[in-house]
Amino acid sequence: MNRDLLNILSNSNKDIDNQKLMDYLAGKLSEQDKHEVELWMLENDFENEAIEGLLQVSGKTKIDAYVDQLNKDLNGYIQKKKNLREKRKIQEAPWVYIAIVLILLVVIFGYMVIRKLMYP
Repeated sequence: MNRDLLNILSNSNKDIDNQKLMDYLAGKLSEQDKHEVELWMLENDFENEAIEGLLQVSGKTKIDAYVDQLNKDLNGYIQKKKNLREKRKIQEAPWVYIAIVLILLVVIFGYMVIRKLMYP
């Protein structure tokens, strides 16, 4: 199958090999390996639903198109979040610097006032 399908599964579980899942979807596994994947699917409801959904898609080209679209959408979403986070950092930074300067000025002014009061 397409290498992009492995991108979706890159951060998945440690219980089963991602390539084995891809081979299961392609129907390339031996009966023993197929049985192992099906047992694992019984224990993991979320993954079971995802794999069953992929099995219902008719044709490899549709799966590849879905995977490409999912990866594009995911990358776009991640980039959008990253840009917002960077923009927020830039906007918040001036307030931090202004607050630090004001605190330093208050401390210096307070020191000067206390010193004048103690040593007239």
